[in-house]
Amino acid sequence: MKLQLIDWLIVLATLLICFIPALFFGKRAGKSTSEFFVSGRAVPWWLAGLSMVATTFSSDTPNLVTDIVRRQGVAGNWCWWAFVLTGVATVFFYARMWRRSEAMTDLEFYEIRYSGKAASVVRGFRSVYLGLFFNCIIMASVNLAACKIANVLFGLPRWQTLLMVGLLNVAFAAHSGLWGVLVIDMIQFFIKMTAVIAAAYFAVQYVGGLDVMVQKLSTPMLAPDGKSLISYLDILPDFTNNWDIAVAVFVMPIAVQWWATWYPGAEPGGGSYIAQRMLASKSEKDSLGAVLFFNVAHYVLRPWPWILVGLCSLIVYPQLSDIQKAFPNLDPKLLGHDIAYPAMLKFLPVGFIGLMVGGLIAANSSTILTHLNWGSSYLVHDFYQRFIRTNAPEKHYVLVGRLTTVLLFLCSAGTVYLLDTAKDNFDIILQIGAGTGLLYLLRWFWWRITAWCEVVAMISSFGVSIVLLVLKKTHPEFSAEHLSTHINLLITIAVTTACWVLTAFFGPQTERRTLIEFYKKVRPFGPGWKSIRQEAGISEEEAAATHENIPLALLGWSAGCTVIWSSLFTVGNFLYGRMPQAGMLLVVFIASSVALLWVINKLWANTSSTR
Repeated sequence: MKLQLIDWLIVLATLLICFIPALFFGKRAGKSTSEFFVSGRAVPWWLAGLSMVATTFSSDTPNLVTDIVRRQGVAGNWCWWAFVLTGVATVFFYARMWRRSEAMTDLEFYEIRYSGKAASVVRGFRSVYLGLFFNCIIMASVNLAACKIANVLFGLPRWQTLLMVGLLNVAFAAHSGLWGVLVIDMIQFFIKMTAVIAAAYFAVQYVGGLDVMVQKLSTPMLAPDGKSLISYLDILPDFTNNWDIAVAVFVMPIAVQWWATWYPGAEPGGGSYIAQRMLASKSEKDSLGAVLFFNVAHYVLRPWPWILVGLCSLIVYPQLSDIQKAFPNLDPKLLGHDIAYPAMLKFLPVGFIGLMVGGLIAANSSTILTHLNWGSSYLVHDFYQRFIRTNAPEKHYVLVGRLTTVLLFLCSAGTVYLLDTAKDNFDIILQIGAGTGLLYLLRWFWWRITAWCEVVAMISSFGVSIVLLVLKKTHPEFSAEHLSTHINLLITIAVTTACWVLTAFFGPQTERRTLIEFYKKVRPFGPGWKSIRQEAGISEEEAAATHENIPLALLGWSAGCTVIWSSLFTVGNFLYGRMPQAGMLLVVFIASSVALLWVINKLWANTSSTR
């Protein structure tokens, strides 16, 4: 694909608009690690929320959704739509407690919540495990998408793409800190949304319009793997004819996956860069508002433009061989269903190609910048400053943070060569984090959970995943054809959960003094802390002064999930031309929105704006 002069001018304008404002935050970011990693805890809810949305909208996200749609139909997106339950639970049960903890990173939480060497061990281990190894896998997945897009559009080899995105992202992440990342995210979100909406519009026009697309895909079609019939437009899977697929894409995510697995951006109880934004918020209200805004925008505003392109790609490129034929110079190692998204961009007219290229660069940068800053915060604040050099000046830690940013990108760039497709990468990350989610939900509400529980959960989850991976490679009976991904997930969850629950009852316990101090600081609610509350000398009336209301939070959780899903599917049925279904869902959306607003007003009226 060749860009015209106007396209290159649009790409240049996009980059200037996104990145020039961030240059002005370099001096402020260099003042201290608090400014560099949590923006001095002065971020308003709308900026924190926009940044969360922009971060999860990376260059691999459209590719991932296209991959899912081509393999499993629209219903396959339940593998991430189910995380609505996780995200909205964070809004009503966890956001304010995170802000009250006043930690700089979510790993600092461990030495607030737990005691002894175990607390230090789990903080140090997770700082390297998540900040370096896990973080590199995520960034590699994002950059793999960038490599595929650049190879399709411009024929660039991987190393050239990695060099270009590396120079851009590392320079700005190291210079501007979290403030610069937030500002870049805010601008990039609007550019990216404009670009993907344009891509969806022209893809639909190319196949003849929405009516033609719906007509061609309304009847079940043979999946690209040639093994099953899929009703590609269905929002819910077919429970009568494709029970195995229905279990994998709907039953498992809704019943188990959302609470049992750890996935960046959808962590049970909040974590990673979501927690970073909550901790950077200027108040409890802003923390709650940011996460709520993020979940609505994440699940309602973004998916359908990607889905439409994925559906159109099934008409234009029914098989992977059709993509290879259309792009004869495509690197065969990069060929997968996720590459169908950039392959559809060839139908964009002059001008819009430049907008899309600028939007894809923005999508890549918003995610990589966040992961570089987040990973650096773990390695510097939670490992280097905590265990190696504890009394250096603040400017020294900022310098180390900037150098760590470079190291992280170099490691992630090497990892790109080990990955294949967006969906496979998504499954790997879910598998490694399987079984730990319930612990992250309950550690706020049950005093008996200890740091050793977290150590055991991480080791058992990782160990079982490795064993299953080895068995899959060496024993045919454990291959994907005989043992599906969701069965592997259930095995990992069962073993991991059993291990950490047994540790909670029979392993070493957290010091009572630490538990009492944690309770006084964070004020977790529910019966799981009753004995600690009594030892702390806090009456039920004093505990109630935190205005935590479990029935009200449950109502907000239910209403929030209903608002998101009903609005998401209202849009989908409207696009399909199914007006009766869209009308019914619209009524559900309005009713649940009224309930949600009532709950929010009650919560915000009782939440301190300055804590």
